[in-house]
Amino acid sequence: MEDKKILISAPIHFDHTAPNIIQLTAFGNSWPAVYIINNEHEAYIGETTNAPVRISQHLENPHRNKLDSIRILSSDTFNKSVALDLEAFLISHMSADGHFRLQNGNAGQQKHNYYQRAAYEEKFLDVWRQLQDLHLANQNLQEIENSNLFKYSPYKSLTTDQYLAVSQIISRLAKDFAGQENSTFVVRGGPGTGKTVLGIYLLKLLSSDIDEDSGSGDEELIENLQRIHQKKEPLKLGIVISMTNLRNIVKDTFRQTYGLDEKMVYSPSQIANAEEDFDILVVDEAHRLRQRKNLTQYGQHDKNNAKMGLGQDGTELDWILRRSKHCILLYDQDQTVKPTDVPAEKFQALLSETDSLHSFDLITQVRCILGGQKYLDYIKAIFSQNPPSGRTDFPSYDLRLYDDVSKMVNMIKAKDRQFGLCRTVAGYAWKWQTHNQLDPAPENSAETESYINRGLYDIEIDGHRYIWNVKYDGWLTSPNSINEIGCIHTIQGFDLNYAGVIIGNELRYDPIAERLYIEPSEYYDQKGKAGVAEADLLQYILHIYQVLCTRGMRGTYIYACDKNLREYLEKFIPKV
Repeated sequence: MEDKKILISAPIHFDHTAPNIIQLTAFGNSWPAVYIINNEHEAYIGETTNAPVRISQHLENPHRNKLDSIRILSSDTFNKSVALDLEAFLISHMSADGHFRLQNGNAGQQKHNYYQRAAYEEKFLDVWRQLQDLHLANQNLQEIENSNLFKYSPYKSLTTDQYLAVSQIISRLAKDFAGQENSTFVVRGGPGTGKTVLGIYLLKLLSSDIDEDSGSGDEELIENLQRIHQKKEPLKLGIVISMTNLRNIVKDTFRQTYGLDEKMVYSPSQIANAEEDFDILVVDEAHRLRQRKNLTQYGQHDKNNAKMGLGQDGTELDWILRRSKHCILLYDQDQTVKPTDVPAEKFQALLSETDSLHSFDLITQVRCILGGQKYLDYIKAIFSQNPPSGRTDFPSYDLRLYDDVSKMVNMIKAKDRQFGLCRTVAGYAWKWQTHNQLDPAPENSAETESYINRGLYDIEIDGHRYIWNVKYDGWLTSPNSINEIGCIHTIQGFDLNYAGVIIGNELRYDPIAERLYIEPSEYYDQKGKAGVAEADLLQYILHIYQVLCTRGMRGTYIYACDKNLREYLEKFIPKV
């Protein structure tokens, strides 16, 4: 491939003269190109091999009438695959950049490989710099890719298994709407397989005007969407998220996305108290739905059960199934971390109902992509009673074991300065003594150190002192989170670039029996252990560390308080 830049044309006025003007430009006729149509606040991004014809179609679209300018992006080294990839790159990044609100639908965006893709992707970086110079983009790519708006964007290009699941769910929904049949879908996937992204993608797909996606190329998908909307318009849609911090981030994403609304994001209790049933509900992190066990407040749960005509055994899962005609559960049974979570047996019972239930599996790793599924399986085996038979190396993934917690924490801080979005997290092996004691909350390392020097700290390891996360909601992106230690509830469902994981004294290793075991007195989540058998508590704690050790996209650093556990982990993880 010749080393030629991708050219961005001068702006062309978006009116009836535009097709003729574009036809006279270098790549304006029978050549792959990407285009940006915009006004000051909104934009539409597309790709085509015949720009004059495609722009003529857009001129007939009432949504585009408010746009006033168009630019063509192309090169004489372009092909159709490059144009599709550049289109997806621009849609995903410009939607999260915030300069424009995109009018795009999201059907048909799939990840795909092609000849010399890596070389073209380098050119995409130059395209972004050009857009910044033209004041068509605000942030640099690292800022965007670390942002929640990018990570939870409905404009992500899907992996093959994600797209197959979407396509088959939409196809099945079209049949069920036609036959007025109810249905339940379970999408299973381990950490980092993109369950949340798939759920948000589905909501955007189902809530968009069909003509926004008319150029997607997936005619069957568009036809099935049309069949759904012909049977019911408008659809009553919602996404249910149990965890407050993740729910608020998704609300913010919906608020900033064309065609979505933050009112479409619900807690389970809001579903139970909704005034009308839903056509389709997507449930993210379905494994975190709650049952009536070890709750902080039983009153509201019992009230909701009574309203739904359920006894005390009713769960949040039951509420959702009763209030929705079609329900899509995004689920991973290995991420249940406390006894309030609906047990796996409840989901297994659902999966046995073959007539109206459909299941799909996601396997492609989109978080720990440098380690892949092999890394996830490896971590799962390490934190189990069936460890790997030997060490596996991950040349592209930065996995390290530390015997000095301070060195690990400081390295995570160094990585945060380099990449952003790196944090240290731990199991609940220390009391949260500073809860509501730090007023005002520290905002930098000096203020944190000042509190610690005054004896206000939670965690002490070999003379090194730290405080727990001062908040749950929004902790990950709070200004001082790099100087705090996060718990499982601050991080489950989220991505980091690097994760530092402190394993407390609640998890230990017996070198004689060659097994992992727990010390319940060292586990301080009182609601997480009350009335729980030791074998079950061990499983919850192992799940917690499996989750914590699969947050990092680039790498994971681990420190274990128990010396025997460190020696056990050293068999499998390179020691610093």
